[in-house]
Amino acid sequence: MKLLVTGASGQLGRQLQRAAAAHAVVTYDHRGLDITSLAAVREAVTAHRPDVVINAAAYNFVDRAETEPDQAFAGNALGPRNLALAAAEVSAAVVHVSSDYVFNGRKGAPYHEFDVTDPLSVYGASKLAGEVAVRQANPKHYVVRTAWVYEPQGHGFAQTICRLGAAQREVKVVDDQFGSPTSAEDLADGIVRLIGTGAYGTFHLAGGGGPASWRDFAVSLFQALGLDCEAVPVSSAAFPRPAARPAFAALTSLQDPRIQLPDWRDGVARFSAILRGRRSGQ
Repeated sequence: MKLLVTGASGQLGRQLQRAAAAHAVVTYDHRGLDITSLAAVREAVTAHRPDVVINAAAYNFVDRAETEPDQAFAGNALGPRNLALAAAEVSAAVVHVSSDYVFNGRKGAPYHEFDVTDPLSVYGASKLAGEVAVRQANPKHYVVRTAWVYEPQGHGFAQTICRLGAAQREVKVVDDQFGSPTSAEDLADGIVRLIGTGAYGTFHLAGGGGPASWRDFAVSLFQALGLDCEAVPVSSAAFPRPAARPAFAALTSLQDPRIQLPDWRDGVARFSAILRGRRSGQ
């Protein structure tokens, strides 16, 4: 297949290029393609005429979105809609990556693809709007919800907590928010498997093995890295944030088990092995 990947310089975009190495891949980062411009998107898609457009570009500033709603909706709804429209015009499918933040976290159990959405934040609302826009613009769509994505070159929770764990004897970590830690490597592999099925729809691709709190995630990282640091449990009230987070937004799937992702602890083990290799100069 010929694939066009946006957001190619981000953690998922980098892993998609690896996972799709057997295919012809055209990549764009945010400097090369402004997905909020329909004209620019149409020009790029028409020039390459891919079989599938994979959108790994997004506005990911959860807290900032509360005061930048227009930017959030432009990046997470308008841009995906433009890509879906342009893909439809050349008979291409589109993959849109969404978020666990489309749910309110009050179900008390992991969310599957057919659960009712109810975002708590501007960011979550913008991600849900993107889902709706993509479905309306292109019947050949894969809407992929994921959560807590990390990879060795990223700059999120996993990297920050590992840095703190290496420098301190104890770190306070929230233990009342639960989700599904997801290796970007596993997510990219899952997306490539998914587009091979030709079965369009909405899919949850997130780390398996059951829900984890942020503290569970931190403890697993510390253990895998051999760090002598205690993850001290605290409530989310200890770290007030502008945007509300769903308290329990772990994801599960009712879809084809062949595309579901490995246990989240497997991703932690691989992530940690890479970090250990870097530290030892290997």
